[in-house]
Amino acid sequence: MAKKSVAALDPAGKTILVRVDFNVPQDDSGAITDDRRIRMALPTIKSIIDRGGKAVLMSHLGRPAGKGFEAEFSLAPVAKRLGELLGRPVALATDTGGSDAHAKAKALPAGGVLVLENVRFNKGEKKGDDSAYVNGLATLADAYVNDAFGTCHRTEASMHAVPVAMKSLGKPAVVGFLVDKEIQYLADAIAQPKRPFVAILGGKKVSDKIAVITNLLSICDHVLIGGAMAYTFSLAQGGRTGKSLVEPDKVELAKSLIAAGAGKLVLPVDTHCADDFSAAATKQVVKAGQIPDGFEGLDIGPETARTYADIIRSAGTVVWNGPMGVFEMPPFDVGTKAVADAVAEATAKGAVTIIGGGDSAAAVEQLGYADRVSHVSTGGGASLEMLEGKAFETVAVLDEA
Repeated sequence: MAKKSVAALDPAGKTILVRVDFNVPQDDSGAITDDRRIRMALPTIKSIIDRGGKAVLMSHLGRPAGKGFEAEFSLAPVAKRLGELLGRPVALATDTGGSDAHAKAKALPAGGVLVLENVRFNKGEKKGDDSAYVNGLATLADAYVNDAFGTCHRTEASMHAVPVAMKSLGKPAVVGFLVDKEIQYLADAIAQPKRPFVAILGGKKVSDKIAVITNLLSICDHVLIGGAMAYTFSLAQGGRTGKSLVEPDKVELAKSLIAAGAGKLVLPVDTHCADDFSAAATKQVVKAGQIPDGFEGLDIGPETARTYADIIRSAGTVVWNGPMGVFEMPPFDVGTKAVADAVAEATAKGAVTIIGGGDSAAAVEQLGYADRVSHVSTGGGASLEMLEGKAFETVAVLDEA
């Protein structure tokens, strides 16, 4: 899957169109609450502008309706924050590949940076087959760079049709440093893991991770299950789950996964539960499958946390996707914190440890472990699809190394 990198481009005097993932969280006032995705794109952007290129950046933000400008989804705050991080002015176009984008891209000086307005303001972005929209972007620049790993599993226009169109015009289409790093870590973890290979899967639903569990059971030494999806497995084993989040229609599937994962699939042995979804609720630790009526499971229990930590500490490769419980609300963050601490210990002992984006990335950031693991992915859905063993069309279309 080796693809040509932005490092191989000669950007001097050229305009480089970069698809980034600036879909950052914001508070009610529109202020950015976590700029990690912007910071992760800086190496690619700096590589272009420090070598005399002009960087034109495009991204989505949120889920606008595709019917034109919506103020709450504007990339203006992102452009402002990017300018602060780069220490130089960053221009903002009022459209994506239209007249304002073309005029401002043409006016950019060497080393200049332009952010195009939200690609999802255009109905052609989701459709992927709007020739006018695609052509507007394809003719904007001299080369294309995909540095948006979080969107690599989606064949939207800016991710697929645009690089295809640019290649048809004889223009290079390459990966940025972030996408290159993400693919190397995740692809290598699956293809050539240091063993023991341990996967940790949390989250709400078994149905969200059927393909991931199935694929990982075929290549991992241990697959540790946490989060709310553990309660569906409890139900499949005839356990009591109280008012916990379960998927009754997935019980047979859970049974088949338990059978298929004999010796590899590791389920919780105890549960931290409460009679209300709040820190002030009445709490108790019970054996797995023995959650009383009126109580719901909100975290793995202490015995499970110790067992999981022991397995993780001896791992050669760890892939983690999904927290063990409600990590945002103490004391139900204890299980996730114990796992994070064990992953950090494994890393210190030489293991390759990968946090698969989404809530697990948010958890290690919030709990202070992000700098103590090998890699924190910027793409939850994309990393899951890689763990399923899927290939990305958006990467396949790029130039071979």
